[in-house]
Amino acid sequence: MDVIITAGGIPHPEEPLFPATQGRPKAMVDIAGKPMIQWLLDALSTARSVGNIIIVGLTEKSGLKSAKKMYFVPNQGKMVENLQAGAEKALEIDNKSRQVLLASSDIPGISAEMVDWLVGIASQTDEDIYYTIIPRDVMEKRYPGSKRTFTKLKDMEVCGGDLNVARLSFLTGGNKPVWDKITDARKSPLKQAALVGFDTAILLLAGQLTLERAVKTITSRLHVTGRAIVSPYAEIGMDVDKPHQLEMMRADMEKQVRKANRPASKAKKAPAAGRKPASSSPRGKAAGKKPAAAAKKATRPTVKKTAKK
Repeated sequence: MDVIITAGGIPHPEEPLFPATQGRPKAMVDIAGKPMIQWLLDALSTARSVGNIIIVGLTEKSGLKSAKKMYFVPNQGKMVENLQAGAEKALEIDNKSRQVLLASSDIPGISAEMVDWLVGIASQTDEDIYYTIIPRDVMEKRYPGSKRTFTKLKDMEVCGGDLNVARLSFLTGGNKPVWDKITDARKSPLKQAALVGFDTAILLLAGQLTLERAVKTITSRLHVTGRAIVSPYAEIGMDVDKPHQLEMMRADMEKQVRKANRPASKAKKAPAAGRKPASSSPRGKAAGKKPAAAAKKATRPTVKKTAKK
C-alpha cells in the first residue's frame, strides 16, 4: 500500500512551535539528531506492507532518505487539498490502487510493526475510511503528561490517531466537504459533537455515547462507510503540536538511540590456557586426609558438585 505523508505545515510566529521551527516546516524540526519526518520514513522503509511514499509539502532538496521510492508533491496550502493532491499522485503512479495509507509527518515514534498492523486490518475489508483511535489509558501509560485532547465516550475515552487508511476514490472524488468536516473535527470535541448531530451530541456530552453508535451515526450523516480502529499503540496518536510534546519526543527518541547504540555485553572469559578445571584439582585439606577418614567419606552418598565459574 502506498503512503501519503502530509508535511506542508509551517508554524506561524503566533503558534506554539514557532520558536523551535523559526519559519521552517515542522516536519524538518530536529529530533535526536535527524528531522522528525525522517523517523517516520525509517519506519515506513522497513514496513513490509508499504510500497511508494508520497510526501506533500517538501521537495527533493530536503535531503530525506528512504529505502522505498519517494515522490514529492508541492504544498497545496490546506490539509484536505494536500491529501487530494497526494491521492492524485498515487493514482498517477498506479491507477489500479484502491487504498492508501495517510500519515502526518509529526509522529516520529511509530515503528514498522505498527504500520503493518494497521495495513493488515484495513486490507481485510473495503471501507471509505479507517480511522485510528487511542484509548486514554494506553496514551497516558506510554506518554504520561502528553496532554492530548480526549473525547469521552460511554465505553472509553479516546484521542484521534495520525496514521489512517482511506479509499483512493473517496479522496479524489467530490468529497471535499466531507473531508473538511473530518479534518476540522479531529481535535475539537465541540466540532465532533456538531458532526454527529444534536441528539447524538447530547449523549456524547452526557458520556452515554458508545463507540459503535458514534461510528454508525457519523458514517450515516456523512454518507460514507467507515470503521474506527482501536489502536494498542500510543505512538500512532502522539503527534507533536506543542513545545512540551516536542521535548517529550526528543527525550524519548534520544533514549531509543542510546539503547540501540549500547554495546553488547562482554562474553564471559574462558579459563586461562593450561589451567585445569577446578573440579579436577584437590581442594583444601581433602588431599591429605587419613585413609580411615577417606573410607568413612566413601560410604556417604556421592553429591556431584558443579565447578564454580
